[in-house]
Amino acid sequence: MAVNDPPAVVPPVIQEFIDATNAADTGRFVATFTDDAYLNDWGREFHGPDGVRSWNETDNIGMESQFELISVLPGSAHGEYTANIKVTSNRFNGTGPFKFVLRDGKIASLVLS
Repeated sequence: MAVNDPPAVVPPVIQEFIDATNAADTGRFVATFTDDAYLNDWGREFHGPDGVRSWNETDNIGMESQFELISVLPGSAHGEYTANIKVTSNRFNGTGPFKFVLRDGKIASLVLS
């Protein structure tokens, strides 16, 4: 695998998170998260579907974000993954780590830093 190739197996919900963003589909995007989801974007905290939807409007699909998966690695605990994602948008452009905790096929926690 070349350095910039995505991994052979990406957890389906992480792929759906990326695909929903790239399709600008807010309903699909919010549906990737659990009902008690936690999202932390550089210290700004959001909770549950309303919080995820709010962040999505101000920082993600609302800013016309497009994601390119660079890599994803499992973490030390069950359900933990760090995805290195290249973002292009009207607000942020660059590559950084998205730290996911997955539960029951959905995103329980996402930390951007």
